[in-house]
Order: sequence, then structure tokens, then C-alpha cells
Amino acid sequence: MLISCPFCGSRASEEFTVLGDATPRRPETPEADPEAWYDYIYLRNNPRGRHREFWQHVGGCRAWLVVERDTATHEIHTVELARDVARKRDGS
Repeated sequence: MLISCPFCGSRASEEFTVLGDATPRRPETPEADPEAWYDYIYLRNNPRGRHREFWQHVGGCRAWLVVERDTATHEIHTVELARDVARKRDGS
């Protein structure tokens, strides 16, 4: 599987480390409902099909990425810098 790093270009997936589900949203405040924190920290889906995950290019530029891939076929649909995804989500 090849992942297209925005800085280094296409690289083998062995250069990257999967860092988990990129879809959970962190609770807005530390005082948020403990159930919301529990869900954020411990609960994850294990979907079949398109899924967004954090990956880090540990064998290259060390950039954090959000990779949308099909978990059944390993087809890569999109690769974005995690900071750009966060900025779009937060509107900044």
C-alpha cells in the first residue's frame, strides 16, 4: 500500500504508523460530562469500508496525517495534513 505524504510524495505504508481513529471529537471542556470523556478516550468503532485514521510518517518527515482509506481493500481515498483537517473543523 502506498500513501502519498504531502511533503515526501508516495511512500510505502511501512514508513508510517497507524495512530487510530480520526473521527472522535474531543469534549469542549475538561469539565464535560465524564461519559463524553470515557467515549472519547476508550470507545472506537471497527468499521468495514471507508474510514478516517491518523497516520504518522515516522520513517520520513514525521508529519501527522488524516488518511481516508477502505479498511477492506486498503484503497487510499484522501490524505490530508492533520493540522489542516483541524483548522477546517474549527473554522480557523
